Amino acid sequence: MPRTTEEEDREGGPKRRSLATEAARNLATTTKTPPQMQGISPRWLLRVLPWVPIEGGTYRVNRRLLVERQEGRIAVVNVGAAARVVPGELSALPLFRGFDDAIVLETLASRFVQTEHGPDEAIVRAGEPADGLIVVAHGKVRKLGKGKYGADAVLGILVDGDHLGGEALRGPTAPWAFSATAATRTTVLRLSRAAFEDVLAASSGLRRHVEAMAVARRRPANRWGEAAIEIASGHSGEPSLPETFVDYELSPREHELSVAQTTLRIHTRVADLYNLPMNQVAEQLRLVIEALRERQEHDLVNHREFGLLHQAAYGQRFPTGSGPPTPGDLDELVTRRRKAQVLVAHPLAIAAFGRQCNRLGLYPTPVEWSGQRVHGWRGIPILPCDKIPITETRTTSILVMRLGEENQGVVGLRPATLPDEHQPGLSVRFMGVDDQAMISYLVSAYYSAALLVPDALGVLEDVEIGR
Repeated sequence: MPRTTEEEDREGGPKRRSLATEAARNLATTTKTPPQMQGISPRWLLRVLPWVPIEGGTYRVNRRLLVERQEGRIAVVNVGAAARVVPGELSALPLFRGFDDAIVLETLASRFVQTEHGPDEAIVRAGEPADGLIVVAHGKVRKLGKGKYGADAVLGILVDGDHLGGEALRGPTAPWAFSATAATRTTVLRLSRAAFEDVLAASSGLRRHVEAMAVARRRPANRWGEAAIEIASGHSGEPSLPETFVDYELSPREHELSVAQTTLRIHTRVADLYNLPMNQVAEQLRLVIEALRERQEHDLVNHREFGLLHQAAYGQRFPTGSGPPTPGDLDELVTRRRKAQVLVAHPLAIAAFGRQCNRLGLYPTPVEWSGQRVHGWRGIPILPCDKIPITETRTTSILVMRLGEENQGVVGLRPATLPDEHQPGLSVRFMGVDDQAMISYLVSAYYSAALLVPDALGVLEDVEIGR
């Protein structure tokens, strides 16, 4: 260890000719930084969402009446190699929507038969009778049809929970209009029409429900399932014009503001004596607010009630064609909606997309967004968000959004005003000093997100990010 100047003087070493730095530091003021925090991310999602100030803490999304609701996914569980449909999840089919007899649903779930299919093995063939419901328990299935010149055309990709042939349970239907082939090792569950009719014959409640659903389906609907508005066009003369009205949903969805809160505590001695050159209370508060905003963005993506990943309609969820995100996958995602304005992806998903572009010799042009150059595709910015989860199998999701109330898009929600408001949607309330001389501040952030119409948000699922 090197000796100090004082030690050298005491031991008869070289004589000091100037003040030692060790002593000089006692009279100097060091240059300090504010407290740093590694957990601060760009939070692009909070910046890109249009924020709607709401009164009363609730935001109601009114929509036209849906006569034919979109089909959802049917959850499947497994015990070892045996897969089984979750009985309550059969309500994802329009035929069973609103039917809540647990015993009958359990009986239906028990009548599914499990089959295994290897890659490229046919699950159904075009022209064969459609004789029941098929649920994909695990794997990936390609729907194939014939193109104009006889070549196979991929009509879609089915993944876990997707299904085919729901209409076949209602009675005799046309043969399969397409073929379905396993793209990977695939497990499917089949409920034949004969098995369904056995359960139907034994349950009067199910028969009444099926008959009521058949009556409800007679009401005309547009291609989105909304009650039709009767309009005449192309006529001449003086024909009788149709009479119509626009019907609304009787129970529209209401979004209540969520909250993230914490209590910041600071000892009065710290606040009184150590406030120069930096205000201790202000610095503590700044870092707490950063953490709250990080939690806010996480909830806007992942919350079970209002998170974007959970609000996306099943009809707006698409799997990748081959695993990694390709330009074709993003084209499929973007073209399924009008006016796609922004893509949001995990940084690793953006890197995976870049590798696929490199393989094809494509070099997407960067896009200007909020004064910065970011990755883009077809002129749409691809913004990073590290709150989008990555599964254990190294897959993630990519979101595409249309934004704003004027576009019937995705909006963020926050209070119009707050007592002791420190930032929009965030308040800092002084709670007093306790008998241990602790100053307390209640820090609260209120927020939510709403999807005005289903096609405003799409999700590309099962995006592989491994090299």
